[in-house]
Amino acid sequence: MHTVKQEYIIDKEGNKKSVILPFSEWQKILNDIEELDDIRAYDKAKTKKSNPIPFDKAVKEIRESRSG
Repeated sequence: MHTVKQEYIIDKEGNKKSVILPFSEWQKILNDIEELDDIRAYDKAKTKKSNPIPFDKAVKEIRESRSG
């Protein structure tokens, strides 16, 4: 985990309403979110039952579907 330098926008009562942070930090956060989404998708895919097929058969089916 890395430390993020942030500032807050507050309302009249002093409640935090928004966060201001350096753009480079925002990019890191977005990258982390994308990576987490990929991990979750992988984990979800691993829980599904599937019938694996040989690689050669998969390539053949892909080529046949493209030549359609």
